[in-house]
Amino acid sequence: MLRLYKTPTLLKKLMPGYTWHREEADKMLYLTFDDGPIPEVTPWVLEVLAKYKARATFFCVGENVAKHTELARQVLKQGHRLANHTFNHLKGWQTPLQTYVENTERCQQVLEKLQPEATKMFRPPYGRITGRQAQALRQKYELVMWDVLTNDYDQSLAPEVCLRQSIKSTQSGSIIVFHDSLKAQRNLEYALPRYLEHFTSLGYTFRTL
Repeated sequence: MLRLYKTPTLLKKLMPGYTWHREEADKMLYLTFDDGPIPEVTPWVLEVLAKYKARATFFCVGENVAKHTELARQVLKQGHRLANHTFNHLKGWQTPLQTYVENTERCQQVLEKLQPEATKMFRPPYGRITGRQAQALRQKYELVMWDVLTNDYDQSLAPEVCLRQSIKSTQSGSIIVFHDSLKAQRNLEYALPRYLEHFTSLGYTFRTL
């Protein structure tokens, strides 16, 4: 099974209106976590990040933030950032424009109740978004994709491979995607601390976007 870990340069050139990585970074990495927060996984992620003094950006499903508000507050309290991943984890290719935009705005409203100056960053679930959806949302949001996809959600993937390929694909300025979700939990619990240990030992710093 073919899995992409490193976003191809050609794709970045074909989609220039998106943020794929940070050019200016020197020994700087940008961890992101999609789909949370959930009580089964997110608190563990926060513990691991704290151990390595790493900061991260959590692209949250608004429904999860509404259900687990105190957990979302804990993410902020520990110096991380919350960002928008739609309210119901919608598939952009299968969702009408107005519905998609309204669902994104609903998520943003939930985030702004927790942080009045909430970041205006958006990541489309599954990385799937139509041109019209992107055009509409770009007026308000920075559309953030990724440079490294860990594939941690793939339950047929061996944790050791998840870690090895993620490390291999990472370079200064990379935006890396993990998932604080039940589906990703097995691979995440193996790969995340080892990934942090590897790059911390090389002198890298993990910052929020």
